[in-house]
Amino acid sequence: MDEGVEVHDHDILDAGEYRGHSGFTRWVEDWGTGLPVVSLELQEFIDAGDAVVAVFLLKAKARGSSVDVERQDGIVYRLRDGKIIRLDYYNSRRQALDAVGLAGPL
Repeated sequence: MDEGVEVHDHDILDAGEYRGHSGFTRWVEDWGTGLPVVSLELQEFIDAGDAVVAVFLLKAKARGSSVDVERQDGIVYRLRDGKIIRLDYYNSRRQALDAVGLAGPL
């Protein structure tokens, strides 16, 4: 991961900016406070040229509730010189693929 990495979370409203290694760590901490994650299951990696899309199944439980959440999320990793320079988190596979121009029509 590049020391100037940028994290953009399109799932956390008013997430603010996350930059650098300390910003990445803060994002992981913030992300974990939103919805307690029960499991993450990697489903696929998709080559998108200068980016890689990671698609995974997220299973979580809403705080103070018995409501289970299960959704397919996606992360777009933008790379330069073999290092992640930008990470974009989306709460759907389709949004992640749209971000790299691969989703196509419904």
